[in-house]
Amino acid sequence: MSRIVITTWGSLGDLHPYLAIALELHRRGHQAVMATSPCYREKVESLGLEFRSVRPDCDWLQDGDAVRRLSHPRWGLLRVGRELVMPALAETYEDTLTAARGADLLVAMHASYAARLVAEKTAIPWVSAVHIPLVFLSAHDPPVLDVAPLLSRKLRVAGPALWRPLLWFGKRATRFIGRDWYRLRKKLGLPPVTDGNPLFDSHSPLLVLALFSSLLAERQPDWPRQTILTGFPFYEEPTQAALPESVASFLEEGPPPIVFTLGSAVSGHAGSFFEQSARCAKILNRRAVLIVGRQSHNCLTSLPPGVIAAPYAPYAELFPRAAAIVHHGGVGTTAHAMRSGRPMLVVPHAWDQPDHAHRATRLGIARTLTKGRYTPQRAAAELSRLLDDPAYAERASRIRQQVLQERGVQRACDALENVLQQKSTR
Repeated sequence: MSRIVITTWGSLGDLHPYLAIALELHRRGHQAVMATSPCYREKVESLGLEFRSVRPDCDWLQDGDAVRRLSHPRWGLLRVGRELVMPALAETYEDTLTAARGADLLVAMHASYAARLVAEKTAIPWVSAVHIPLVFLSAHDPPVLDVAPLLSRKLRVAGPALWRPLLWFGKRATRFIGRDWYRLRKKLGLPPVTDGNPLFDSHSPLLVLALFSSLLAERQPDWPRQTILTGFPFYEEPTQAALPESVASFLEEGPPPIVFTLGSAVSGHAGSFFEQSARCAKILNRRAVLIVGRQSHNCLTSLPPGVIAAPYAPYAELFPRAAAIVHHGGVGTTAHAMRSGRPMLVVPHAWDQPDHAHRATRLGIARTLTKGRYTPQRAAAELSRLLDDPAYAERASRIRQQVLQERGVQRACDALENVLQQKSTR
C-alpha cells in the first residue's frame, strides 16, 4: 500500500482531524505518517502511527504569557505568523523534506506552508486541507474577522461586491508576513508565483479537503474548484481514554451539568474565566463541570456545591451528557458541541473563534458573548435563554443527526485514495 505523510501544526483542534484521517488510512492498510510538532510525539506513537518531528514546536500553548500575546483579539493571527511560523520556515522545510522521503502522497494542513515548497521541489503529489472555514476567505460567505468582529458581522450582508475587493486588499496588505516564504522559494530555485498571498492561496491543484461540516460553511463559488467538502473528521479517543472517574461519578449523581471549557489553546491564558463560570453556575443553581486544562494556574482553590473541575475529559463522552456547553469557539470544540446535540454559549477569544461563534449562532444552536463582556451575571442570563427556550435544544438535536450522517473521516480518506489511484494509472 501507499506511504502517506500528513503534516499539521497547532493545538489539539488542529491535530485531531488529521490524526483521525491517519488512523483510518492506517486501518485501510496504508503507511500513515504524522509529521507534526515534537510535543505530540508520545500521543501519535501511542496510537501505533509513525511519527516525524516538524518544527516549530507547540509547547508555547502551555505558556500563559505566550498564549496571551499570541491570542490578542486584533493582532494574534499576525503575531503567530510573524513570530512563530515564518521565522521557523527554513527548519520546517528541512523537517518536512525529511519526513516526506519515500512518500507517495503528502497531505498538508493550510498553515503547513513549507509543504507546498517540498512538494514542488520533490514532485511528490500533495493535497492541501482546510479545517477552518475562515481560511477560504470567501466573498460569498464572508468570515467574521478577529481584527474587527463586530464590523465584519454587520458588513456580511453587503455581499461579494464589497467583500471581493476588501478581501483582495487584505491579502495584499498582509503579504509582507510571507516574505520568508518567497525568499525560501527563490533560494530553492523554484519559479516565481502569482498567488495573491501564500498564507491563504497555497491550495493544491490536485485536491483540497474542506474538513468541516456543510452546516458550518457551505461550498462557495470562489472556493478552489478541486475542493471536496467532507464533514468533520472526528478523532475518536482510544478506549482507555474514558471519562475521569471523578467526572463520571459526578455525572451519575444528578441532572446534566453545564460544561465550561476553553480547549487546549486558550486555557493557557484563561484569566478569571473559570472562577466566573463557577459563580455563573451558582447564580443559576445548576451543576457544572469545568475543564480547566493542565496548567497549574487554572487550579481553583474552592468551588461552590455542585461544581467540579477536571484538567481534561474527552468531549465525545462528556458533551452529550451536558445540559449546555460554554466554550471559546475553537473549531474542534465547536464540532464536538454540534455533534453532541446540546446548545452552546460561545465566548470567542481570538483567531478563527469569532467566525465559528457567528456560524453556530446563525444555525440557531448557540448564543454569543464576547470575552470582554463575560461576567457571571451576563453568562447566567445568556444560559437561561438557551436552557429555557426549547427551540435551541430542538435545533441542536437536528444538527446532531445531520453531523452524524456526514462521515467526514471516510469521505476524506476515499478522496485521498482516489488521488493515489489516479496517480497509479498515469
